[in-house]
Amino acid sequence: MGNTLSCCVSPNASPKLGRRSGPAEEDYESEVCVAAAGDTVAVAPAPAPAAGEPAELDIGAGEGHHLQHISDREMPEDLALESNPSDHPGPSTIFLSKSQTDVREKRKSSHLNHVSPRQLTKKYSSCSTIFLDDSTVSQPNLRTTVKCVTLAIYYHIKNRDADRSLDIFDERSHPLTREKVPEEYFEHDPEHKLIYRFVRTLFSAAQLTAECAIVTLVYLERLLTYAEIDICPTNWKRIVLGAILLASKVWDDQAVWNVDYCQILKDITVEDMNEMERQFLELLQFNINVPASVYAKYYFDLRSLADDNNLCFLFAPLSKERAQNLEAISRLCDNKYNDLCRAAMRRSLSADNFIGIQHSKAILS
Repeated sequence: MGNTLSCCVSPNASPKLGRRSGPAEEDYESEVCVAAAGDTVAVAPAPAPAAGEPAELDIGAGEGHHLQHISDREMPEDLALESNPSDHPGPSTIFLSKSQTDVREKRKSSHLNHVSPRQLTKKYSSCSTIFLDDSTVSQPNLRTTVKCVTLAIYYHIKNRDADRSLDIFDERSHPLTREKVPEEYFEHDPEHKLIYRFVRTLFSAAQLTAECAIVTLVYLERLLTYAEIDICPTNWKRIVLGAILLASKVWDDQAVWNVDYCQILKDITVEDMNEMERQFLELLQFNINVPASVYAKYYFDLRSLADDNNLCFLFAPLSKERAQNLEAISRLCDNKYNDLCRAAMRRSLSADNFIGIQHSKAILS
């Protein structure tokens, strides 16, 4: 994934928004407003050596000289549970479990009311024609993925266990707009269309990818599990915003800076964005690693969610040109994977040789 650090000098210098050359997707409705510029903070970097002092590699004595990767870090006992779907590929995702209640009720209602199944609109492959959609685990369809992610958020809110929250995510304490929001807004669950419109605006204006939407959902469920809170009408916007902000920086090498979101959302300040990001990371205990197996699980569970709610992916016949493109993409992914494996093996051998040389020097001296 991409880096997790970002900084800014001015809102016009953003490497992400500054490279825009064409109009956004037609279906998107971005709301851009003027906001003050300021500095942004993502993840606090490690302290740098003082000026004039060369960086030293501390080998030390004894075993355990290898730098520990974040995926190998030992989790606290209360979080190291294999039942946490955002950390382990085994258990089912939380949003899919919460959606099953409504799915069962819909099926039961249709059965009791003798509602005939709707006419089949999904296309099926035959001996002469193969139908495929343009969404894959490595290249998901943006519009459909965003719809599925917002539907997952909708079920999280609708079928929540309680209304546990934190002040940093409470929109009543930290409003996203200067306009006074009626109290009734916080008493009713938001509709799926409202959640989709909010997320769609952010993804369109910040030019985020479909993969970022999946990582956003992983971080959201990880936050709810780690912090033991619920996503509800008073905090859903700020929780989703914090998850999108963090996911874009982790996934995208040229991430959108915090000050850029002040041009997308009305009246929000950079200081508020920075503080929300800090607390989001602290609640995650800085565990921003998303294994490939977890990512794939969320992708396929989102497809199951779409199928249960009649959100159809666009199917098209497999042509010769499209088949050749798919084959080329498959070869490219295989080559990248093999290159990464060889590079990892070389790094491992180099580290072992370096430690062996240091031990030999210590013995000879």
